[in-house]
Amino acid sequence: MARFTRIEVAVKMKETGIVPVFYHKDIEVCKKVLKACYDGGIRVFEFTNRGDYAHEVFAALNKYAEKEAPEMILGIGSVIDAGTTSLYIQIGANFVVSPILNAEMAKVCNRRKIAWSPGCGSLTEISYAEELGAEVTKIFPGSQVGGPSFVAAVKGPFPWSSIMPTGGVEPTEENLSKWFKAGVHCVGMGSQLITKDIIANDDYTSLTETCANALAIVKSLR
Repeated sequence: MARFTRIEVAVKMKETGIVPVFYHKDIEVCKKVLKACYDGGIRVFEFTNRGDYAHEVFAALNKYAEKEAPEMILGIGSVIDAGTTSLYIQIGANFVVSPILNAEMAKVCNRRKIAWSPGCGSLTEISYAEELGAEVTKIFPGSQVGGPSFVAAVKGPFPWSSIMPTGGVEPTEENLSKWFKAGVHCVGMGSQLITKDIIANDDYTSLTETCANALAIVKSLR
């Protein structure tokens, strides 16, 4: 069962501004990454459903987070159907993110009052997602969909929309300033934040520092 309400998820996404996006088949690596991000100030984390037995890794990581990073809101990403949504809700996902818009997923999440962020690539999809109950919509892949200029264009007729781009977001002042000045709710960040070198070199201290610096940049932009 989720430990955080969908309102708490949406609020914390906005407060922190950055949602790391990560998958690894090794639970020990996942624990180190999650804790490093937590120590750097991150409070919302998206684990992605991208490998065999990913749900088993997620379940173990969620139990770890509850004890070692109690304020961390852990959710699941890369989910594309209602059945998988139900599976992850059963093992404690606090939110569900998808690269697509699937109305059946919305029904499952809404029934359990779980935050749901579907992937959208047009104003019509964003509007439909909001009609289905999405508080925060994801644009994916962020850069290919249109980048910060797309977000700014959407916010014209839809100033109430809360948008989270993933794909093409970097933990630099130059990149983050473009997204946040365009009006994003928060940003999702994967390999640009949690690099292959960090994992290969077991260099989690640098990940903590990068998270802290990126969060400081976001704070300054607001």
